[in-house]
Amino acid sequence: MELYSLTIHELQEKLRAGEVTAAEILASVYQRIDRVEDKVHAYITLMRESAQAQAAAADAAIRSGDIRALTGIPIALKDIYCVQGFTTTCGSRILHNFVPPYDATVVAKLRDAGAVFTGKANMDEFAMGSSTETSYFGDTRNPWDLTRIPGGSSGGSAAAVAADECIAALGSDTGGSIRQPAALCGVVGLKPTYGRVSRFGLVAFASSLDQIGPFTKDVEDCAILMNVIAGYDPRESTSVNLEVPDYRSFLSRGIAGLRIGIPREYFIAGIDPEILTSVRQAIGTLEKAGAKCVDISLPHTEYCLAVYYIVAPAEASSNLARYDGVKYGFRSEEGRDLLDMYKRSRSAGFGDEVKKRIIIGTYVLSSGYYDAYYKKASQVRALIRRDFDEAFQKCDLIATPTSPTAAFHIGEKTDDPMQMYLSDIFTISANMAGIPGISIPCGFTGDGLPIGLQFLGGHFQEGTLIQAAAAYEKTAGMAALMARQKQAKMNF
Repeated sequence: MELYSLTIHELQEKLRAGEVTAAEILASVYQRIDRVEDKVHAYITLMRESAQAQAAAADAAIRSGDIRALTGIPIALKDIYCVQGFTTTCGSRILHNFVPPYDATVVAKLRDAGAVFTGKANMDEFAMGSSTETSYFGDTRNPWDLTRIPGGSSGGSAAAVAADECIAALGSDTGGSIRQPAALCGVVGLKPTYGRVSRFGLVAFASSLDQIGPFTKDVEDCAILMNVIAGYDPRESTSVNLEVPDYRSFLSRGIAGLRIGIPREYFIAGIDPEILTSVRQAIGTLEKAGAKCVDISLPHTEYCLAVYYIVAPAEASSNLARYDGVKYGFRSEEGRDLLDMYKRSRSAGFGDEVKKRIIIGTYVLSSGYYDAYYKKASQVRALIRRDFDEAFQKCDLIATPTSPTAAFHIGEKTDDPMQMYLSDIFTISANMAGIPGISIPCGFTGDGLPIGLQFLGGHFQEGTLIQAAAAYEKTAGMAALMARQKQAKMNF
């Protein structure tokens, strides 16, 4: 088996045993990138020379006995984190030449843990999208079917993991941007509780919703990465100062007696029948493993999409006001005066989806409309959070489909924004409530496309999610199934 196809924990064993070197692992990953990247387009920027230097440093550390949590492991970074000395574009023309002078906290933590950075992964522009089709740098393709989307906005990160163009990756999740592409690309993706992982150095889309999390090939790797990136950061005002458990300790606990809530609002007409069948079979597997399923209701679910598309654009309108062509990024050379330069730089620098959301956000925050839209949306958001608080009185976690459909064809929904936005119908609520969620593979459609099962937990209950996800993965034999399907399907 090729080194690029292995997991973090498998490679760690080989590194500790002296069977391979970090340089050999990286060479294997870059050979894979060279073979498939022109088809998948998972990356915006490759960091080959820097990665080789990091791998050499990792091998020197191993020889000296200094082996850390991620020593020598190649990891891709969504191009929304600041990485000192490398462009951070957010998939946008307006930041095509922006080079940060510092590392984001998560990047610094990965460095300290010994990780090797393969490159900056493609994404929807400023994380605004569900398909990675709004990137200024072009589409990313789903490795399971190159005519289909990988999900978004973290589609590049998900596709890179699925195509073995890295061993693991980081993404960001504002309304499902980790979990939805994880489901569509057949990998594990976790959105932590708001405040569990520092957002310092993450370029903001919607500051009360954004959260950073991992993409991995299995649940154990997810726990390994969470151990590294979670924790308090005094530089980030919303970071929560709570002790971080060892997430790997949850992997073998089993789920006997665990109460799993099944929300009736998430099993409705309009979901692809193959998705429903697969998710219900997964729930049956959980029951066989000892979990107890209980019916619950989340009555304000129907308002989640509307609330999200008021709150998120409003915050984006404020956050993106800083991109004016003055201090950094793209600047139009045709401006007659300062105001005209602002207008031309922003008009040419932002893509259509970003401009649309800025306009919506500015409108709902404007005088005379704030109370009718943003204030009311904030009040309904509080009700959504209360729904979850009440539900978790009856259950330990909640199980739902991750996405109402499998990956759709590129271009299929670009002219129908409502259908595109509905791609995140099952993931948005977790961001509204600030709770953690994880998506894990639970089967395939008749066309061989991955299907995702989502678990949602109470605040700071990532361990319980990992516990349930690991139990399902083991009981269903999902790792072996994914490997067989991957070998048959990814023959490019």
